[in-house]
Order: sequence, then C-alpha cells, then structure tokens
Amino acid sequence: MRFSLGKWLLPVYSALALIFLMVPIVYTFVFSFNDSLKSNIAWRGFTFDKWLNVCQVQNGAVCQAFGNSLVIGAVATVLATTLGTMIAIAIVRYRFKFRSGTSLLLFLPMATPEVVLGAGLAAQFLAVGVPKNMLTIILAHTMFCISFVVVTVKARVASLDPALEEAGRDLYGSPSQVFLRVTFPLLLPGILAAALLSFALSFDDFIITNFNSGSVSTFPKYIYISAARGIPAEANVIASAVFIFALIIVVTAQVSAAARAKRLAKFV
Repeated sequence: MRFSLGKWLLPVYSALALIFLMVPIVYTFVFSFNDSLKSNIAWRGFTFDKWLNVCQVQNGAVCQAFGNSLVIGAVATVLATTLGTMIAIAIVRYRFKFRSGTSLLLFLPMATPEVVLGAGLAAQFLAVGVPKNMLTIILAHTMFCISFVVVTVKARVASLDPALEEAGRDLYGSPSQVFLRVTFPLLLPGILAAALLSFALSFDDFIITNFNSGSVSTFPKYIYISAARGIPAEANVIASAVFIFALIIVVTAQVSAAARAKRLAKFV
C-alpha cells in the first residue's frame, strides 16, 4: 500500500490537539479526588471527602467566590442580553444618525485588550469616587458583554423574513402583539445563544474583574491567588462539576435537536 502523508497527518494532528486540550481537564478532575491538606500539587491518595465536604468551614471561601461569580454572571447576563438585543434590533431595523459610528463603537470592546479595558474602567471608577465592589464588577462585565450580544443577535435579526411580521400586521396584530408572537419567538434562539455566551465570558473573566473587584473574590480570582501554593482540591471539585454540568447541557441539546430533526423528517 502506498503511504500517503496527507491521509495520516490530519487524523494524527486532530488526535494530538484533542489530547492537548483534554489533559488540563483530566488533571483537574483527577486531583479533585486528591486527599490533600494545604497543597494540592502532589498526589496523596484517593478520597471522596472533597466532593462531599466542598464547602467545609476552613475552605468556605471557595464556595463564596463561586457564588459571587454566579450572581455576577447572572445579573451581567440579564443586563447585557436585554440592552444588546435592543441595540441589535435598532441597528438592523432602523436608520438613524451616527448609525455606522455606533456599530463601530460596539465592536471596539471586542478588539480592545482586556488589560486596557480593565485599567480604563478602574481609573474611571476612581475618578468619579465609586468604591470597587460587586456593583463595579457587574457594570464592567455588562459593558464588555454587550458587544458579543449585539453581534450574535444582530446576525439573527438580519436573517429574519420581514414577510412574517407583515403577515402578522395584515392579520390586525398590534405592534406589541407582532413582536411578542412573531418577532421574539424567532429571535429567541439567537438571544439564548447570546445569553449563554455572555454568562460564560462573565463567569470566566479574571483580568477586568481583578482591576475592578476591590476586596470581592470571584472564582477565577480565587484560583489565581491560590495557584501559587497549589489550587485546593475543593476548587477542582467545583471546576469539575461545572464542566460536567456544561457537558450534560451540550449533550442534551444535541440529542434533542437530533430527535426533533428526525421527527420533522417524517413529515417531509
């Protein structure tokens, strides 16, 4: 058989890339069962205690930081998704002065390094005398998440067929009825995708949070501070649980979509 470099190069490269991506996740999951004391660098033995007592008194800070990240991510997601959806609809559907400039300004946070954004926001809060706390983190996360929401929802709005909304108006539907019963259901997949992306960006952010958090601890900030002496096993437990939960959601969504497509194929 003739040897073909192209035939084997792509599978080998894909396998190596997958292994490279999965090694940190496997390491985190395995060391969540480590019977560690103060440091979680060396393997000391297998135990379920870290999973059963993840929020024990001496390590309650990790659960508090995780809870702060959930609250900040949820509030920032709601604000960014609401504002970003309205901005996306306005940019696509309406013509107004400085429309092109507004679109450009919305893309700037996506292209600007997070260090610059974080430092700029920290200087602004300091200039106006706003103390750094959870509120400043929410405002900062909302600001940079709006751009991603606008881009995601804008693509969905641009793909809508105006004839569907015109049909609703021809059937004597008021503007609010047409929006709630026609436009919003069609935009909902894009809005949900933007919300999930916004929450992931907010929950995972460290740089902007570190500039504007003050004494408030979030999960990424807690892990960064703990990394010098070895991330506690309790942090690995929470990280592993988040990964498993996200994996379940993705698998469930894929299976549901496949089942829905199979049902629809029967009627075609």
